[in-house]
Amino acid sequence: MANHLKNESSAYLQQHTNNPVDWYPWCEKAFKKAKEEHKPVFLSIGYSSCHWCHVMERESFEDKHIAKILNDHFVCIKVDKEERPDIDRHFQEVYRLMNSRPGGWPASIFLTEEMKPFYAATYIPPEPKYGMMGFESLLKTIIEKYDTQKEILIQKAEEILTFLDPKTDKIQATKLDESIIERFLNQAEHFFDPQDGGFNKAPKFPQTTILDLLLDLYLLTKNKEALSMAAISLSSMAKGGLYDRIESGFCRYSTDNQWLIPHFEKMAYDNALLAEVYLKAYHITKNRFYKTIAFDTLDFMLQTMSRNGLFHAASDADTQNEEGKYFVYTYEEAIKSFEEAKIPHDRHATLADFLHITPEGNFEGKNIVWVKDPQDLNIPFYQEAILALKKCRKKRIHPFVDTKIIVSWNAMMIKTLFKAGRINKEYLTAAVASLEKLLEAMYLRSELFHSAYLNEKPKISAFLEDYAFLAEALIEAYKSTLNEKYLITATQLANSAIKKYYEHGKWKFSRGEFETNADIYDSAYPSAVSTMLSVLLSLSSLADAVYKKFVFKTLEIYSYDLMRQPISTPKLTHIAIRYLKDDLIMRAKEEILKTHIDELDSIPYPFILFKNSFDEGIMLCNSSSCFGEEKEFAKIIDRIQIQTKNS
Repeated sequence: MANHLKNESSAYLQQHTNNPVDWYPWCEKAFKKAKEEHKPVFLSIGYSSCHWCHVMERESFEDKHIAKILNDHFVCIKVDKEERPDIDRHFQEVYRLMNSRPGGWPASIFLTEEMKPFYAATYIPPEPKYGMMGFESLLKTIIEKYDTQKEILIQKAEEILTFLDPKTDKIQATKLDESIIERFLNQAEHFFDPQDGGFNKAPKFPQTTILDLLLDLYLLTKNKEALSMAAISLSSMAKGGLYDRIESGFCRYSTDNQWLIPHFEKMAYDNALLAEVYLKAYHITKNRFYKTIAFDTLDFMLQTMSRNGLFHAASDADTQNEEGKYFVYTYEEAIKSFEEAKIPHDRHATLADFLHITPEGNFEGKNIVWVKDPQDLNIPFYQEAILALKKCRKKRIHPFVDTKIIVSWNAMMIKTLFKAGRINKEYLTAAVASLEKLLEAMYLRSELFHSAYLNEKPKISAFLEDYAFLAEALIEAYKSTLNEKYLITATQLANSAIKKYYEHGKWKFSRGEFETNADIYDSAYPSAVSTMLSVLLSLSSLADAVYKKFVFKTLEIYSYDLMRQPISTPKLTHIAIRYLKDDLIMRAKEEILKTHIDELDSIPYPFILFKNSFDEGIMLCNSSSCFGEEKEFAKIIDRIQIQTKNS
């Protein structure tokens, strides 16, 4: 019998509809039931492509005995963290405070009947292992303590809430200066893995904001180590494993240092951000390898992860309850695929060796395809072998795809498509179409929404990140087309975001039903605060200098943390450096600038904007004044090179 999730749109909630657990969505009905029956609440937060969410469902939520304990003694609530990032952010912070370490998914939170948290965990096994209490034992312990020590639990919950919402903020401001660049580079070198790239040890995440800043710092300083750290990381991530060498697209993170064994889910935001940073590396180095990876990733997203111009949220790690089953090969399967593709028999062993496909396997007896050097694929029949393995996959069940449309994630993809469109016009066409579709579907009567499923009316209002990333995509659209309508819409979104979320230099992530603070730390993607500041800097250069005041106030509030540990907030550090260095703006008539849009990304200064004007020549300006005019674009580039050398 279906539980209370049966009418929910979320794919994640639908996955739990037939659990014997009597799940409720996040709703007043569930809160009222907890109060009336004096029961604690068990809140479970996850998402549709989460491997450990599936594991906990199979082990515990489908178990009738455990379900009976939950149903008899708790009110159980399921939340899709992609649909309600505000709720997730709040309880991830609860987990961090309670456990002194970052959380994850599934998040398993126990609350009083007044919805105050007193215990927080992530995945909980059904029986004791990994040094953890078994789920059934934990439930019985909580039931007993809630019956006999309820006041102590409430007191603990009150303490946590006090930490979450302190009455006074201690703000330590310090002077921002360009020493932040050297400090960031030193910290990046400290954490860098010189053998396999990336930062810190496994599990390894792509950390695109660090790579993006390193590339821009190379442009600013010509620091070869900055470029080397980015280049080693980008090459290593493309070998195979994290990057799917058969169908393209990047997985979410690697469980090992070599980027070989990923969690196999593919997220829209990872692929958008990684394609963007590979494009930047291409423009700086002119190495076509980076462009190939970027284009192949975008093609994967366009062909496999989109419909009607909008991009799906994620594809699953598991197929038929087995992690990575769709992606890996036995040695016999691979050889048979080569035979069916009519690849000469005497090439089979060489190809298998090149692709690291062995009888023993590298993942649970099977093989994840990878290559030693992704920039050197010059081996006979390589492409034929990849096509053969791709054909083999087509016979398998494809991982589940969550077709949820999330505004911020779509905006990231659209922004990257516009950047790619400055190289190949086909991507520009796709970008324009996707942006128009997203605005049509999610920006209704001047109100922005967060997410919806295709052809469904959106219900969840947008959060700060939706305003920020969509406005950033609109500015990228203006840069690629010089169409003023994109700049106007970006300005409208920025104004709404300031009105809704800005408070004396700090920002809220959400308002309304569930109010949460926005922080400055990048997670799997850039923080909403730093992204909004990027928008405001662009608008201060292109539209109205007043926006720079909001940037300054925010940077001032976080200046102490920025200057002390810039590696912890790479996107905000990027913004601080951009603020200190300033934008350079080329002002000219639209018809003049349009002939040079394709050169925008190759200009040897990272903070360049074009602005329509009525000037006869090309005027070079910063955000406050103009200081040079030339008739020829090449001479303006010369001026920029002189200007940046002297700065």
